[in-house]
Amino acid sequence: MRQVQIASMVDIAVSEALSAGRRQLRLCLAGSGGGHVRQLLDLEQVWSGFDYFFLTEDTALSRSLAEKHPTYFVPHVAFGQARLGRPFKMVLAAVASLIRSALIMLRERPDMVISTGAGAVFFGVFWARLLGAKIVIVESFARFDRPSLFGRLAAPLAHHKVVQSPKLASVWPDAAVFDPLKVLDGPRPPKKFLLFVTVGAILPFDRLVKAVAELKARGEIPERVIVQSGTGGLAPDGVEAFETLPFDEMQRILADADIVVCHGGSGSLITALRQGCRVVAMPRLFEMREGYDNHQAEIIAAFAARGLIDTANDVEELSAALRRVREKSPAMATSEPAALAEHLRGLIQAQQGRARVRLRHTPPAGQGARNVPAR
Repeated sequence: MRQVQIASMVDIAVSEALSAGRRQLRLCLAGSGGGHVRQLLDLEQVWSGFDYFFLTEDTALSRSLAEKHPTYFVPHVAFGQARLGRPFKMVLAAVASLIRSALIMLRERPDMVISTGAGAVFFGVFWARLLGAKIVIVESFARFDRPSLFGRLAAPLAHHKVVQSPKLASVWPDAAVFDPLKVLDGPRPPKKFLLFVTVGAILPFDRLVKAVAELKARGEIPERVIVQSGTGGLAPDGVEAFETLPFDEMQRILADADIVVCHGGSGSLITALRQGCRVVAMPRLFEMREGYDNHQAEIIAAFAARGLIDTANDVEELSAALRRVREKSPAMATSEPAALAEHLRGLIQAQQGRARVRLRHTPPAGQGARNVPAR
């Protein structure tokens, strides 16, 4: 009698799964802090109707994310840490991430992983692949000419690849190509007499903060200045400085800011341009031990070539760039995810169809269900 009851429960569960199949597919949304996880948020129309969880690292943005969505944190891992002379720190973080990611994936067992990179979530992708999940790699919007290290490592694990620059199609001929950058028309939102400095979610960028502080002291920045300086970053006199800011507070400041001076992270650039800010960007440079490579210079050059931002590399160039942006109409742009979202939706639906086929082949009561252990 007990076995029959258990078999009936299995039949009911299968029936419910078939009638509510959308909810049965479990998605892992894997992206490091900053622009990686922001792009996943831009794709909410794709994943919001499913059973999902985020895999990311502990930043101000991801802590805000965790207030609204199921979220797991893994240690920050970047292979560039070794290039900056911190190999042991990288190895320890990688071991911790390897173990933590295994435990998360064993617990959650996602059917599909959609990952925008980068290093912090690599081991999550690795374990999910070993456990049978379908892997979708969306190469970073920040990579225009060549794949990231994460992309090169994760590509062999991927069932589907997406690139956001036509140039990368020559590297991955089997990848789908989408260019999400879209210039916006229409009136600019009203702004306040405010200059906002942001250096991204993780690392400080003292060279940029010092340049702004020097111009403020020289009287060349009359605007009120708010600085998000990064963990352990500078807090110079004459400005309002915060190491980190909650995501919602960042959005409120950007809505008010007339000018944004930022690092070359694609997430920071897109967020400022979406809000109609005049943008000046300064790239982190590997030679100055500010970043893990020089990809920010590549990003900034691509945005500047489209006439969307101005650029600077030192305090005098920043002074000149601020004069230029004040004199011209600001550009507005955003990332338009509609085409990419439709592509990902198709991949999810195909995977969902395969899951339904597996459910339909579940043995009927009295056959395969006989070995279900009683509780």
